[in-house]
Amino acid sequence: MIPPLTHAAPFTHVADVARTVAFYEQLGCTIHNTHRAPDGTLVWAMLTAGKANLMFALASDPIDAGQQAVLFYLYSSDLVALRQHLLDGGIKAPAIKYPFYMEKGELRITDPDGYVLLIGQSG
Repeated sequence: MIPPLTHAAPFTHVADVARTVAFYEQLGCTIHNTHRAPDGTLVWAMLTAGKANLMFALASDPIDAGQQAVLFYLYSSDLVALRQHLLDGGIKAPAIKYPFYMEKGELRITDPDGYVLLIGQSG
């Protein structure tokens, strides 16, 4: 019998790892681990928040938001408060929507590289 997988960590390439880390810290993520190039540039970071793990690495080519075929689906215990926190921090956060699959609410934002984040109200 094959043992089941226990964790998942999306690994995405970004234009500026430090900028991306700062953005995701606004969502409550904390740095778990990092790696820097010899010149001190942050080239890789792993972030955590609750059960979520995300990894970001410096892209070798320009990021093309139109070619990204991934979105992050995250959950928040207080979507209204999170949205207000993002707005207060200067991050564009449109009105919360209430689609059939997330009747308690869902927020759609994009990160600095154009990755889509859908954040659903948990609980």
